[in-house]
Amino acid sequence: MGRHMSAPQAGKFQDHYAVLDIDPKADSDEVQAAYAKLAQRYHPNNSKTGDAEKFEAVNLAYEVLSDAELRAGFDKIKGVGQDQGAPKFTGVGFFDAIGREALLRVALLCILYDRRKVKPLAPSISVRHLETILDCSSDELTSVLWYLKQRNLVRSDDKSSLHITVDGMDFLENKKPTPDEVMRFIKPDAIAGSKTHTPASAPPAPKSESESVRSVLNRVLARA
Repeated sequence: MGRHMSAPQAGKFQDHYAVLDIDPKADSDEVQAAYAKLAQRYHPNNSKTGDAEKFEAVNLAYEVLSDAELRAGFDKIKGVGQDQGAPKFTGVGFFDAIGREALLRVALLCILYDRRKVKPLAPSISVRHLETILDCSSDELTSVLWYLKQRNLVRSDDKSSLHITVDGMDFLENKKPTPDEVMRFIKPDAIAGSKTHTPASAPPAPKSESESVRSVLNRVLARA
């Protein structure tokens, strides 16, 4: 494979296919093979070729391309498989999406900040777990993660899970988001202390036949 990989830089779009040096049509086995090779090469523990920045870029690329939904979202952003005709503007919906996505970024940061406070020794959350917490589409999540990583508000660990950075914590503390802004994006069953549905109290079990007979006899004796 040619070596044209470059590590992501703040404010620049990372082409995950270029990072792993694979074709956009590569199958999952090719993605895995490319990742394994480059992760070993750039792992910080590799004294000869270790490179933390490139290692993080490789992890991010693999995180996206190994997940079918995230890859589909990235392909849409990159334009993979789309017609080469003139691009079209989304329309009025674009303006609604701007405000929604800005709030969704804040919601995701709140989740990661909360995780940092509750689990300081294990502050990372996988993308799959974020999907179970956030009420949003995979395309929205892909776009939000791209932005937050470019701004260095969120980072991936060596297992491709996500954690908030100091910049991300400062951003939230300065913004001071309100519950109304954030909770609309949190699924009800993902909130700590939320009660799952419990069936109504079952009626008391019927008395056994012997208990029923004894009850009747007692009433008869009482009237004698």
